Amino acid sequence: MQEENTTTETGWFGSFDFETIIVDYGLKIVAALAILIIGLFVIKMIVRVSRKIMKKRGIDATLQKFLGNLLGWVLKILLFVAVASKLGLETTSFAAIIGAAGLAIGLALQGSLSNFAGGVLIMIFKPFKIGDLIEAQGVIGVVKEIEIFTTQLNTPTNKLAIIPNGTLSNGNIINYSAEGVLRVDHVIGVSYDADIKQTKEVLMKIMEAHDKVLKDPAPTVNVSELADSSVNFAVRPWTKTEHYWDVYFDILEDAKVALDAAGIEIPYPHSVEIQKEG
Repeated sequence: MQEENTTTETGWFGSFDFETIIVDYGLKIVAALAILIIGLFVIKMIVRVSRKIMKKRGIDATLQKFLGNLLGWVLKILLFVAVASKLGLETTSFAAIIGAAGLAIGLALQGSLSNFAGGVLIMIFKPFKIGDLIEAQGVIGVVKEIEIFTTQLNTPTNKLAIIPNGTLSNGNIINYSAEGVLRVDHVIGVSYDADIKQTKEVLMKIMEAHDKVLKDPAPTVNVSELADSSVNFAVRPWTKTEHYWDVYFDILEDAKVALDAAGIEIPYPHSVEIQKEG
C-alpha cells in the first residue's frame, strides 16, 4: 500500500504538525492583531472623550493633558496584557511585574506623588488662579504659574518662590484677590490734647478725597486704644486689590500732612536727660 502524505516532520525538538501549528497560532495572531487594532482605536476615542469632558468642566489645560496621557498609558498596558493573553502567554507574571514596579515607583516617588495629588486638587478646586495675590506656607506673592508638582509665586520684592503642591494644598491659603476688594488697616495716634471729633473729621476727609478709596464699603475712623502717650485711631479705607499699596502709602502720607495743617499733634518719643549735681 502507498503511504499517505503527511505534514509531520521530525527534528531536534521532536515531531511537529506544521499544519496544526499554523492554524492554531495563525488564528491566535489574527485575533491578537484584531484586539490590538480595535483596542488602540477605542483607547483613542476614550481619551478624546475624557478630555472633552474635562474641558467642559473647566479643568486646567495642563491637568487635562496630563490626565489624558495617564489614562491612555494605563489603558494601553491593560490592552498589552489582553493581547499577550490571547497569544497564550502567561499573564500572571506580567501582572506581578507591573504590580512590583508600581510599588517600587510609588515608594521611590512618595513625595512627588504627594505633590502631584496636591496639584490635581488645586487645579480641580481652584482655591486660587494665576494672577491672584495669596499667602501660603509663610510666603506672600502673586501666583505666576500653577504646575503639576509646584506652584510659583512672585513676592513683593520680585523674588520667585516655588512651593511644593503637596504642602500647599494641605496648608492654610489666604487669597487676597478672591473677593476683589481689601480693607487697608492703619493705626494713627494723636495727642491727648487733640479733639477727637476734629481728628476723626480730618482723617475721614483724606480718605473720602482719595480717588482709589471705595465709597462702598465706606471707610471708617474709630478710637481703637487709649495708649500710654497717644489716643490711637483705627483708620480703615477699602480699595480694590490692585490698588492696595497705593492707598496704604498715600493715606499715611496724607494723614501726616492733614493733621499738621489742622494743628493736631502726632506724639513721638521724647528723651529726657537728667544731670546729677555733684
